Amino acid sequence: MFTGIITDIGEVLETERRGDLRVRILSRYDAESIDLGASIACDGTCLTVIASGSVEAGSDSRSWFDVELSAETLSASRFGSQPLVKGTLLNLERALKVGDELGGHIVSGHVDGVAEVASVRPEGDSLRVEFKVPEMLSRMIAPKGSVALNGTSLTVNDAEGCSCGVNIIPHTRKVTTWGNVAKGDLVNIEIDMLARYVARLQSADPDLG
Repeated sequence: MFTGIITDIGEVLETERRGDLRVRILSRYDAESIDLGASIACDGTCLTVIASGSVEAGSDSRSWFDVELSAETLSASRFGSQPLVKGTLLNLERALKVGDELGGHIVSGHVDGVAEVASVRPEGDSLRVEFKVPEMLSRMIAPKGSVALNGTSLTVNDAEGCSCGVNIIPHTRKVTTWGNVAKGDLVNIEIDMLARYVARLQSADPDLG
């Protein structure tokens, strides 16, 4: 489980196709704290660490970790349409621990689909970002509800049809990859877990709606 509060921006160092796609990601996490088998959300996608180590670059010490993306993960996320390449930046979040502050909302790291940035415009000090959302997910997104976009917990400001909008404050732009957002970008979307189960119940018993 995660909270959608990004704690680092990772950078893809290399990729290798070994049946599944193996990816090495550079981060500022303490290498000794990254256990094999640990879960790290990469742009909202829960991935399992299969190797880790450290990199020394002068006075700067950073870590790396390897993950594997299956065909299912690639097909369900933006990584299938926008392949990961060296230099790609990713929002990272370590798995939630018992006792941690729940600053965002409960995020599973199981991406529901891909949204497209329809427009970006300044709104005060923030950025107003509108998205085109897959029709099957749009009915599970509600104004003032929560949504995870590229792993970031965000509040939905408006939702109509297959469109929804959020405001991204300066702090979020600084500590995540949202500072580089542009029209046409594809993003991983995970709808609120409660909305997912409500929709499932309604499809099983329409009278519940």
